[in-house]
Amino acid sequence: MDILILLYLIMNLVGLLMMASDKQRARKGKYRISERQLWMVAILGGAAGMTAGMQMFRHKTKHVQFKWGLPVLAVIHVAAWLALL
Repeated sequence: MDILILLYLIMNLVGLLMMASDKQRARKGKYRISERQLWMVAILGGAAGMTAGMQMFRHKTKHVQFKWGLPVLAVIHVAAWLALL
């Protein structure tokens, strides 16, 4: 169980850093991280970190699928963790 918690924390950190990186890339006009990649990290456990990153970096906040989808997915992940504990 400890390894799963560690992996969950790592995925959330990865999600947060991906949002920061994509925001910087957007500002500089560089190649962006695809929405598909962002969603894969979110689905694999990084939704809470990505939600925090979305708010911290003001990134993807106008995209309805991210604005509502990431927080809902984060709640689902937390509910799943609570069911496991």
